Amino acid sequence: MALKSPKILYTEKKMMGGLLFMVNNSMCVNAGKDKDTGEDRLIVRVRKENYDRLLLEKGARKMDFTGKPMNGFLFIYPKGTETDKQLIFWM
Repeated sequence: MALKSPKILYTEKKMMGGLLFMVNNSMCVNAGKDKDTGEDRLIVRVRKENYDRLLLEKGARKMDFTGKPMNGFLFIYPKGTETDKQLIFWM
């Protein structure tokens, strides 16, 4: 028996140098490139109470555009999305 996943309504916007996916009018994930290195990366929104723990995950880095990290957001570089399981985790 196959499991049914709920249908999630989302919107897409071009933003922050990539494609941003919003759920309930809030940022969920952004797929884009690092302007300095050209590396693919995700920007993910995480609960503040999970931030420090998720920062320890493979490929995760603090989101920092201005010299000050943004709490609740992480950059996820390719090492953190090498497998389908890893990518699904961040999505």
